Amino acid sequence: MLDSETQQSAVNRPASVGGQSVVASLDDIRKTYHMGSLAVEVLHGISLDFFAGDYISIMGPSGCGKSTLMNILGCLDQPSSGKYFLGDQDTSQMEDDQLSTIRGARLGFIFQSYNLIQQLNVLENIEMPLFYQGFSASDSHEIAMGLAQRVGLDDRIDHKPFELSGGQQQRVAIARALAVDPLIILADEPTGNLDSKSGAEILNLFDELHSQGKTLIMVTHSDELAERSQRWVRLRDGRVESDERN
Repeated sequence: MLDSETQQSAVNRPASVGGQSVVASLDDIRKTYHMGSLAVEVLHGISLDFFAGDYISIMGPSGCGKSTLMNILGCLDQPSSGKYFLGDQDTSQMEDDQLSTIRGARLGFIFQSYNLIQQLNVLENIEMPLFYQGFSASDSHEIAMGLAQRVGLDDRIDHKPFELSGGQQQRVAIARALAVDPLIILADEPTGNLDSKSGAEILNLFDELHSQGKTLIMVTHSDELAERSQRWVRLRDGRVESDERN
């Protein structure tokens, strides 16, 4: 649940564009980093709408602003100017504690390096977001067990991450990302550390999630990975170079 302070910051936004439900909207997003007296603008006025059920690849050469854009979409960083609406919440002026609440309740993250807690087993890793959202132990256990089964790891729930293959660790990360039934799943080079077989299995899971109506936004350098998505946003020099849909 979002606290009252966060709820009070809500700004009404159109629920749909052209009949499609909008889950996130970037309006003239700019990001400047200051290094001493030097100011480096990384994003130069990004405006994009993301729709429920979208499967999007964000692409572009190194240094084009993909990671910066992903950090803003994930409420891990704030834009220097412009507005970012996640659902009907204007996150652009939120304080850190409000952003943390939004991240925990509305976003699921899948990283290239998995970011699992090594001291916890599979089930406990999946349960972590539920713990922070105040779910009871019994509800957390039931949800986590269902997700472990969903990603094919119900026979490995007592294993620690170091006892799993890379593909299995990424499956745990996917289950963890799904735990709070997020509005958007954000994936940053999700197969970057995997062999081709494990990578294909993860992408098959993404296809399955997409077919179930989940909204996925994936950052990738790989044209092969991007072919699995239905929409391609290409960045160059901090601007949207193209936005195409299959």
